Amino acid sequence: MKALVKRTAGPGLELTDVDVPQVGPGEALVQVKQTGICGTDLHIEAWDDWAASHVRAPLVVGHEFSGVVVEIGESVTDVSVGDVVSGEGHLTCGRCRNCRAGRRHLCINTRGIGVQIDGAFAEYVAMPSGNLWVHEHPIGFDVAAIFDPFGNAVHTALTFPMLGEDVLVTGAGPIGILAAMVSHHAGARNVVITDLSDQRLELASRLGVDLALNPRTRTLQDAHDQLGMKEGFDVGLEMSGSPVALRGMIASMTHGGRIAMLGLPSDEISIDFATVVLNMLTIKGIYGREMFETWYAMSVLLQSGLDISGVITDRFDHTEYEQAFATARSGHGGKVIMNWEK
Repeated sequence: MKALVKRTAGPGLELTDVDVPQVGPGEALVQVKQTGICGTDLHIEAWDDWAASHVRAPLVVGHEFSGVVVEIGESVTDVSVGDVVSGEGHLTCGRCRNCRAGRRHLCINTRGIGVQIDGAFAEYVAMPSGNLWVHEHPIGFDVAAIFDPFGNAVHTALTFPMLGEDVLVTGAGPIGILAAMVSHHAGARNVVITDLSDQRLELASRLGVDLALNPRTRTLQDAHDQLGMKEGFDVGLEMSGSPVALRGMIASMTHGGRIAMLGLPSDEISIDFATVVLNMLTIKGIYGREMFETWYAMSVLLQSGLDISGVITDRFDHTEYEQAFATARSGHGGKVIMNWEK
C-alpha cells in the first residue's frame, strides 16, 4: 500500500510502498478515505527539535483520518466490517491510576499513532477497535476526518459553562475557529476571536463569530465598546500558544473569569499572577479529548445542527502531499484535507 513515511531523521516525507498492517486480536483494519493535516504533522515533516526528541524513524505519520472498517481481529465486538469510523489517536495503557478510574485522557503512558507508532497517512491503518468511533448517523468522510481536532475544540470550549457568557478566543486557526463555533452553538452571548491573519479572521466571520479582531489594528477594549460589554470576558479559550495573547486575555477577564488553555507555547511564559490571584481567575490546561465523552458530544453537536464543514478550506490528493503541507504551513487558511480514495 502507499503511505507517507518519515524515512530517516531529517526534514521531509516520502510517499512510498509499505506492507498493509496485520490485524491482531482486539484490532481492526480501516481503509483510509480522507486525512487531515495537523500541526504535529508539520513539526514531524520539518523535523524540528520537538520532532527529533519525540519521533523515531522510520514511521508512517498522520493521526487525523476517516475510513471504513474492512477487517476485524479476534474478539472484536464493538465495530463491524463496513462501519464508517474516525479514530482516537491516543492509545492508553488501561492500567495506570487514571485509566482504571475512567480518566483515560489523563493516562501517563499514552502513545500516539503517527508519533510513536505507525499512523494513518496511508491506504490502510490498523488500531485497537476500542479507539474507533463509529459514525451511526450519515456524515461526510471529510468532516469525519477532522473529528480529532474538532474534539480538541469541543473539549476546550465545553470545559466551562457557556450559556449567556461573553467568550474570548485567542487564535483563529482551525481549532480556534471550531471552538468559537461550538461556544456560539452552546449558547454564548458574544464570541470574540483574535488572530494576526486577516484571512483566518475573515473565515471566522463567515462561520458565525460575532467579532473577529486583529490586535495589530484593534484592541480588546474596542470589542468591549462595540459589543456593549460592561465587564470583562467570562470565559477565555487560549488556542494560539502566544505569550502576548495569554497576557492580553488575563488582563481582559472579568473577576472570577475562567480560562481553558489548549495552545501550546514554544517556551516558558511570564504572566501577571497578581491579576490571576486578585481577580480569582481559573486557568485550566487542556490536552486532546476526553475518552469518550468528548466524542459523544461531537456527534450530538453535529446532529443538533452545527455545521463544521466550512472550516475545511483546502483539499488535495495524497499524491499532492507537498503542496498540501505547504498550504497548511502557510497559516492563512482553515483545515487542509488529503484524499486517499483510489
